[in-house]
Amino acid sequence: MTHITKAVDAAYTTIALAGTAHNSGRFAAQSPWDPVQMRVLEEDYDFDGIPGLKAAVVGDVDRPVATLSLMSESELQLTPFFQNWAKPQGLREACITKFVHTPDRIGLLGCTTRASRGGISIEEQHFLALLSPHLRRASLIGDLLDQGRVTTHLYRQALDHLAVPVVLTHANGAILHANAAAEQMFSVQGPILSRNGLLQAQNSMVARALLDAIASAASADASLGARGIGLPVSAQGQPPAVAYVLPLTEGTARAVFRPACAAVFISTTTSASPLPEAVLTTLFDLTPAEARVLLRIGSGLSASKSALSLGIGENTLKTHLNRIFAKTGTRRQADLVKLVSDIGTPLAAHGP
Repeated sequence: MTHITKAVDAAYTTIALAGTAHNSGRFAAQSPWDPVQMRVLEEDYDFDGIPGLKAAVVGDVDRPVATLSLMSESELQLTPFFQNWAKPQGLREACITKFVHTPDRIGLLGCTTRASRGGISIEEQHFLALLSPHLRRASLIGDLLDQGRVTTHLYRQALDHLAVPVVLTHANGAILHANAAAEQMFSVQGPILSRNGLLQAQNSMVARALLDAIASAASADASLGARGIGLPVSAQGQPPAVAYVLPLTEGTARAVFRPACAAVFISTTTSASPLPEAVLTTLFDLTPAEARVLLRIGSGLSASKSALSLGIGENTLKTHLNRIFAKTGTRRQADLVKLVSDIGTPLAAHGP
């Protein structure tokens, strides 16, 4: 929260997740600010009393709404909210982004600026829009384990009744708990395996990447979120299967599973497969542009046709290829075709 506040030069930042029924709160957090004034804000101002709040709630998901994009400075300064709450604290305007809106919940990210700075810029709004999908993923996946304040025993019972295979692991991939669906998957030898007490992917191409993702989750590595947490784990010729890695961080209800450091969810739903580019960036630390080139070359297209398909020059494509060869440990375009085929995911079916 503090990092977001600094990045957009705000006074403070808030995140709130509420149930739509009776507007019941499910989660709220903020960067440091006067707790007395924040309590006044919560208790004395309703949905219509805070400029810009209603517009954000009824607006589109992932679309930041800045107060001064809805009204002029003079109109804002005449509002009771500004006169009685914002102005005395030296505050100016807010930018609110709705990051989730489902039948049972709504989530908002808000940044409020000081009066000493200018209006919230387009670049700052774009930055907040980029954060929105990550917050949505956290709220929807994390909510599976954070809904109730129950005992560890009840949590484990809930996991065991899930149809989705779930494995709780140590930082090194050691299996600490596997629900019934995961045990069933182990018994049929795939697409995830239990070998000597360690979680492994049957697909050797991603076995190392899965353990690396678990280790990153255990250390709260920021790169995990930037690179995505979905990994293809099905072997070639098998139906798509994707492993999603979720950190079991301290300070949340998920900490009841400690000493487990990560939860690995296995999805065999085709529509749940990660985007092909996301798979490649995760496996080989490619840039999005390099991943797009690898997809084209890996599907069998020539360099010239790949460059034409991507709208780039052949020299640019060759630069990308050299970097791809270095990152994937390959030397020829034929190696890249085999690489994509060996991964055994929707990558191979991805057309130009």
